[in-house]
Amino acid sequence: MNHFSIFKVSISILILTTAIPVYSNELNLKETIAYALDNEPWLTASKHQQAAEEAQSLAAGTLPDPVLTIGLMNLPTNGFAFDQEAMTQLKVGVSQTFGRGDSLALQQQALAQSAQQYLWLRSDKLAQVKAIVTESWLNAFRAQQSIALIEQDKALFSQLIDITEASYASSVGNTRQQDIIRAQLELTRLEDQLFMLEQQLESAKKRLTQWLPIDMLSQQLSGEQFTIKPLADYQQLEFEQLMTLLLTHPAIIAIEKTLTAKQTQISIAKQSYKPQLGINMGYGYRDDTPYGESRADLFSVGLSIDLPLFTSNKQDQQVNAAISLAEAAKTEKLIALQRLKGLYFKEVSQLERLQQRAKLYAQQLLPQMAEQAQAALNAYTRDDGNFSEVMRARISELNAKIDALNIEVDQQIIVARLNYYGSGLDNDVMREQTKDANNEF
Repeated sequence: MNHFSIFKVSISILILTTAIPVYSNELNLKETIAYALDNEPWLTASKHQQAAEEAQSLAAGTLPDPVLTIGLMNLPTNGFAFDQEAMTQLKVGVSQTFGRGDSLALQQQALAQSAQQYLWLRSDKLAQVKAIVTESWLNAFRAQQSIALIEQDKALFSQLIDITEASYASSVGNTRQQDIIRAQLELTRLEDQLFMLEQQLESAKKRLTQWLPIDMLSQQLSGEQFTIKPLADYQQLEFEQLMTLLLTHPAIIAIEKTLTAKQTQISIAKQSYKPQLGINMGYGYRDDTPYGESRADLFSVGLSIDLPLFTSNKQDQQVNAAISLAEAAKTEKLIALQRLKGLYFKEVSQLERLQQRAKLYAQQLLPQMAEQAQAALNAYTRDDGNFSEVMRARISELNAKIDALNIEVDQQIIVARLNYYGSGLDNDVMREQTKDANNEF
């Protein structure tokens, strides 16, 4: 075997034996999601907001505090003697005002209904966090695996350059200077691509620092095969099934809770047409006359009532305002449903196209690229090809592998997004309802 044959065999062995490195101490997606959901600070603020409205609800259903009055009545100014005049008295009174109709009970009900929205807003927030964290982790995974693929071929190309330079220097075979330049150029391009991917990896990990500590993100991401499980068979859903699914979305139910409270506010506004009652009682103490004769103490009781006779500028407008706010909440729900529906159809359409591309890559492109690369190598080792063809075939195969990886990751990201729209079926994000049922706060 001559030197040139040894050279080509060496190239073949390098191409066939280079493998993607295996990492230890890996951070997997499940651990990342679990940590993020358990450490979302927004949930604490939401719980305090709910507690505040529940406390306000209890306060709103309570009557106003009674008013105590103490007064010195009808004291004569020509001597300021308490026993001089029969009308002079020390009076103690108490008064109590009552709500208009059922306004107090309705205000309590409205605030309690409004407080219920926070439970569903927390579930919606958990669903958002799960989707964002999943997408960020997958983008980091995409960059890490692409780096691994490139590092594999980078090591190969570095050794190819050494071999071709040695071959060129010894004038063995038909190695040309342009082969060396081409290999160096491709290596430089791979270096640039690595810099870009490392930037993407760092950016995706930095996005996760909102939920994860730095020491967790310093680990390599798990390279094991994984699949995001869809919560429903999205591509087979009928329109009615889709609308039923979206109506159970936590964000929509939160709006419904707000709408219910707004409708109760209409009833509260209508109570303003009813009179407001008040009652007062007083006890007046009188001193004996200057001659020692006893004077009777006095007791009084009274009822006050306001008469809402002129309603056009106040009560009517309050009711109109409450109705408008309720209608605005209805419109907000409709807008939210339309937005979710539009985004859902967009994601499903993209998923279908990605599945078609994934099938094309798996069944045709990747096998054809591998076959082309092997054919170029075989031709070169038989002196029937040139080194540039081997390089082009290897670069094309590398790019095809990265494209296939991108397609697979994009599919997983879209499934994670679709799971947000079906979050009413997700036990991870609906755990707030379970806690509420068990009276956990």
